[in-house]
Amino acid sequence: MVINEIKKNIWAIITNDWDRRLFDELIPLPDGTSYNSYFLRDEKNVLIDSSDPRTKNQLFNAIEKLKIEKLDYIISNHSEQDHSGTIPKIIEKFKSAKVIVSEKGRKYLMSLLLIPEDRIITVKDGEKLNIGEKTLEFIHTPWVHWPETILTYEIKNKILFSCDLFGSHLAISKILASENDFYKPAKRYYAEIMMPFRNHIKKHIEKLKNFKIEIIAPSHGPVYDNPTVIIDAYNDWISDNVKNQVVIPYVSMHGSIKKAIDYFVENLIEKGIEVKPFNLTYTDIGELAISLVDCATVVIGTPTVLTGPHPVVFYSTYLFKLLRPKTKFVSVIGSFLWGTNMLKYIEDTIKGMNVEIIEPVIFEGYPKENDFEKIKNLSEKIYQKHKDLNLI
Repeated sequence: MVINEIKKNIWAIITNDWDRRLFDELIPLPDGTSYNSYFLRDEKNVLIDSSDPRTKNQLFNAIEKLKIEKLDYIISNHSEQDHSGTIPKIIEKFKSAKVIVSEKGRKYLMSLLLIPEDRIITVKDGEKLNIGEKTLEFIHTPWVHWPETILTYEIKNKILFSCDLFGSHLAISKILASENDFYKPAKRYYAEIMMPFRNHIKKHIEKLKNFKIEIIAPSHGPVYDNPTVIIDAYNDWISDNVKNQVVIPYVSMHGSIKKAIDYFVENLIEKGIEVKPFNLTYTDIGELAISLVDCATVVIGTPTVLTGPHPVVFYSTYLFKLLRPKTKFVSVIGSFLWGTNMLKYIEDTIKGMNVEIIEPVIFEGYPKENDFEKIKNLSEKIYQKHKDLNLI
């Protein structure tokens, strides 16, 4: 647990989950995570967000250390349990406290956490709440990353309590973000959680230009006392601009695909293209997600398993569609022996994505001279596509 007064009478309460290695039973957490709450002491005392039930004891220890004897409001920026999971215990302790949420948040808290309706107050976009010397403004930001999410802006000190937006899955002992260390955890978090909502985030960041922000205080990871660094990073990630990169998620059961991918990688490198191959047998899916944020092209490598793609490839292709990166081009390098519908499975999975499919290379058995020539031609087509986008 870390308690730090980030401005007079405003404390960050960081409850660390050092050992958590999986989030939502899906997302790898190589560095654990933190659940951040913020306590504002004024004529009315306010707690912004709570914590995951896993760290409930840390949060209640912080309440004792800060000698919080009265709590008037708990703001639930987001209903997911890692933010709101301890609210039932908090309102049990503070009998008169009200929970502030969006209208959809009211429904979700009642459904997920069984919070009584008479303990809930809903707020509209732009609504303000004066708590004494400080005034809070509520900013509705649906689909960052649930439809009920709001941000809370403290006007006097110009602090944006941004919930999941600008967060990082990272257990921390130092509360302020280091300009050298923040980037990769924040990009990983964006890739895994925020990237599917890129177009929504564009609108919300445009909206935030109307607010003077001196501190960004997210609900996971470090606090930013130089907000420009994380806002600039997000503006890059959410833009439509791609980089001269090819990401290659692949599986090779008996060496055929590995041989083809190795040759393909060499050809791309010779053409000045940055290549990121991922052997899916060993890959941290979060590392793959990070690589998808900027890449212009994805080439999937797979053998045929029972007429379809390798199941791990199929799973990764499905995640690729869910994450909805700004990738422009997709292709496939695949092998089969007695027959295959592998390409159809992949094309059906990515149907609806705004990508151009470059003619795949599918070969029988082990790649032969003619197959290597087709792989070389594929690398040339990708080079020309990247050149046409002025990436080279």
